[in-house]
Amino acid sequence: MSEIFKNINGDKALWAVVALLGLFSFLPVYSASSNLVYVVGHGTPIGYLVKHAVFLIFGFGIIYGIHRIPTHFFKGLSLIAMPIIIILLIITLFQGNAVDGTNASRWIRLPFVKFQTSTLAAVVLMIYVARYLTKIKDQEITFKSSIIPLWLPVFAVVGLILPANFSTAGIMFTMVLILCFIGGYPLKYLAGIVGTGLLALTLFVLVAKAFPGSFANRVDTWENRLTNFTNGIDAEGDYQIERAKIAIATGGIVGKGAGKSVQKNFLPQSSSDFIYAIIVEEYGLVGGVILMLFFLFLLFRIVVIANGSPSTFGKLLALAVGLPIIFQALINMAVAVELFPVTGQNLPLISSGGTSAWMTCLAIGIVLSVSNKTIRKKKNNINIDETNPLEILSGQL
Repeated sequence: MSEIFKNINGDKALWAVVALLGLFSFLPVYSASSNLVYVVGHGTPIGYLVKHAVFLIFGFGIIYGIHRIPTHFFKGLSLIAMPIIIILLIITLFQGNAVDGTNASRWIRLPFVKFQTSTLAAVVLMIYVARYLTKIKDQEITFKSSIIPLWLPVFAVVGLILPANFSTAGIMFTMVLILCFIGGYPLKYLAGIVGTGLLALTLFVLVAKAFPGSFANRVDTWENRLTNFTNGIDAEGDYQIERAKIAIATGGIVGKGAGKSVQKNFLPQSSSDFIYAIIVEEYGLVGGVILMLFFLFLLFRIVVIANGSPSTFGKLLALAVGLPIIFQALINMAVAVELFPVTGQNLPLISSGGTSAWMTCLAIGIVLSVSNKTIRKKKNNINIDETNPLEILSGQL
């Protein structure tokens, strides 16, 4: 064990906040799992806790292994992984498995594990885009030259995820656009890409509604969620949101105490999609705000690491895989307080679930790899060009 700790490198503050989030997650997961045990009739609370522990231990093993990989290796790995991911997404779309009632085309069953391919695809795609933006940094960018190497893979991955998981596809596409903006891709071309994406989405919806039985899709679900969120007349969605709001309201300032949530017995997905509402009920407004501050501190460390990287690829890579974690967390919290329609996005590092937790750990390991390289260069007295964090966010890399 001491040998492992001796080889832990990278940003210590990032390691600390991730470890604290992981340790805290045991409390709400153990509490909320009673919904699955006593209402649904599956397993035991201890069983779910052990399962969550195994997922997290394996996840931290991923962080440890990935953070020791040199950053530049991810360029080549993204090129190799991109066609593999597209093939896996195609297989999942047509031969996916349903897991706990979820849409069948989200999951693929491998020999030892059920895997949600969209979560891995999101990480691989963001690394691929960061690699491409680094490659064209000092070149004159034209829309025509970037169609095949950049936008064709983006639309292929997003398009294959879209039929089964609109929220993940939408978040992924938004993150790509943000990364391209940060990387200096011309705004006039990005505007054209947004228009193309909206047109493609419209055509998909029209085709899906014209031929509803042609392939698995959730167009009606998306349409109902958006319409009902606007009008406030959704029966199922309104039930979930109302229960979440009751949990938050009854939590008060300091909460009811660990394990004392009442709404966990009525709120669907209390250990995953709506776990933030359970946390606020048990730990109050204070606990909810502190948890949010932890994620904001995580964002701060990601920006600091990106700022300190001596290479353009390192800057873009840290932001590419780090920002989606924060974006997903904020969306999860926004859904719980009805600032956003129900999306099915869980709370990173907190919610129960294996695939999502592992991919979050993969992304954190990559960010730590970037910081590890920076720290090694500083120890070797190599001059590093410190770029202002505000310049990163404005695309001046």
